[in-house]
Amino acid sequence: MKNYRLAAAFFLIAFASLSWSFKEDLFQVSKNLDIFASLYKEININYVEETNPSELMHNSIDAMLGNLDPYTEYIPESEIEDYKLKYVSTQYGGIGATTLFIEGKLFVNEVSEGYPADKQDLKPGDQVVKINNVEVKGKERAQVSQLLRGPRGSTVELLLIRNGAVITKSITRDEIKQPNVPYSGMMDDQIGYIRLDKFLENAAQEVKDAALNLSKQQPKGLIIDLRYNGGGILQEAVKIVNLFVNKDILVVTQKGRNPQKTIAYKTLSDPILPQIPLVILVGGSSASASEIVAGALQDLDRAIIVGQRSYGKGLVQQTFNLPYNSLVKVTVAKYFTPSGRCIQALDYAHKDANGKTPKVADSVMTRFSTRAGRSVYDGNGVFPDVVVEASKLSPITISLLNKSLFFDYANSYKKNNKTIAPAAGFQISDSDYAAFVSSLEGKDYSYTSRTEHLLSDLRTEAERENKLPAVKADLEDLKAKMLGAKKTDLTTFKSEIKKVLETQIVSRYYYEKGKVIQAFQYDKELSAAKAVLNNSGKMLAILKGEGEYKTIGSPIKTIAAAPIEN
Repeated sequence: MKNYRLAAAFFLIAFASLSWSFKEDLFQVSKNLDIFASLYKEININYVEETNPSELMHNSIDAMLGNLDPYTEYIPESEIEDYKLKYVSTQYGGIGATTLFIEGKLFVNEVSEGYPADKQDLKPGDQVVKINNVEVKGKERAQVSQLLRGPRGSTVELLLIRNGAVITKSITRDEIKQPNVPYSGMMDDQIGYIRLDKFLENAAQEVKDAALNLSKQQPKGLIIDLRYNGGGILQEAVKIVNLFVNKDILVVTQKGRNPQKTIAYKTLSDPILPQIPLVILVGGSSASASEIVAGALQDLDRAIIVGQRSYGKGLVQQTFNLPYNSLVKVTVAKYFTPSGRCIQALDYAHKDANGKTPKVADSVMTRFSTRAGRSVYDGNGVFPDVVVEASKLSPITISLLNKSLFFDYANSYKKNNKTIAPAAGFQISDSDYAAFVSSLEGKDYSYTSRTEHLLSDLRTEAERENKLPAVKADLEDLKAKMLGAKKTDLTTFKSEIKKVLETQIVSRYYYEKGKVIQAFQYDKELSAAKAVLNNSGKMLAILKGEGEYKTIGSPIKTIAAAPIEN
């Protein structure tokens, strides 16, 4: 009885403390809201210049949320449709064409196969002058999108310039679907391939449909490509894992400060392909839901991960309704893969004095264990089982891209060549490349190379240390040699430039699907994935954690010897 009374007393003390803390929080909220409302009022009434109340409030909200993380954001009513298209739905009313600005002029960039723009023969390179009699000059990209979009069945009038001639197009809008799975198919060596670009509505169903269709051809393995996937809806990721993993298996757990936001997500149904050998491709752009799929399948030893370390976004967002049809998207939890690790790479809770967000330090990373006992680590994305060095574009290629010089040549190439080889084997010839180089004459594609940046930094440092007179001649000599070397960059980086140019050209004939297929012939990660699937012994060694595959992505040697968290 004595123990019961003691426990009851502790409970009452704890409850009273909790109640006091809750009341204190409410008081602080109420107090600060009063201060903010009064400040807002006084600024609007008394500031020397006229203020815009809506803009003032929006800036205040952005400043408040800016101290948290980049995923917590306010969405006013005017941006709701763009928000839904980005984070929720894959459909909108439009014409099925993308545009880009070049030197203040708006051009059609690409058209989607089978949609209104394609049916009405809109072409990449067409300059858009007016949309529904509204001049596009000076408009922002969001304003252009708003003019082009509209209800299905409505009409949009375009005034265009093509090859110097003015033409008009009347295009009836339709429901445009941007698929989560833009391409799936069988590869030559009987391996299935599914490219998943986002996790919006119906992503799991699209992957399921693609996987079932490929399974009819009895592939000896399946590759799911998440390299370009920045994430989306968490539940879609869970459903995709469930396609390959048995029922009632933990996929991911989200844990928030609010107990109601702590949820464990398990598979709910029997898998459709429980035995098929599986490889997941990831890269530095693979984030959020992509990392849930890759991390869960790695922890469950169900798939082999190939590519580069993923982005490292281990945070979960939820939207809440606000007055006047606005929303706020709030980071409500962190998520944890089946082994218990959180792959969040940036520590937003501990920004430095300059507001910079630090990475999770190697020294505090913790080791976890997969089902088979392989060692994996938290705090820095999903590390692949098979690492393939990332390809990086050279400064000259980036400059040619940014200045739309590939775009110009691809348009002229299409005009001069009615057909090309099938997308899978399409390559431009040396004479085509020479013609491209000739097309650059007189055009500005200047750039600063990485070495030039280093030389500039070295010069600055020498000035700071009063050593410039001693090294100035050497620096000038190096600069002159660099300028000479840059003149040959179109030859030095010919192979890389050709690949980018081919991608632009092939899209003019075979649309988005053609770009995907044509790029296969140069894809290092894809080749590595196929090599793994064609080597059953290596697959088993990786999944069992034999030899070098026992530890995946150890940050430092001291951590490798640390105890494992389960």
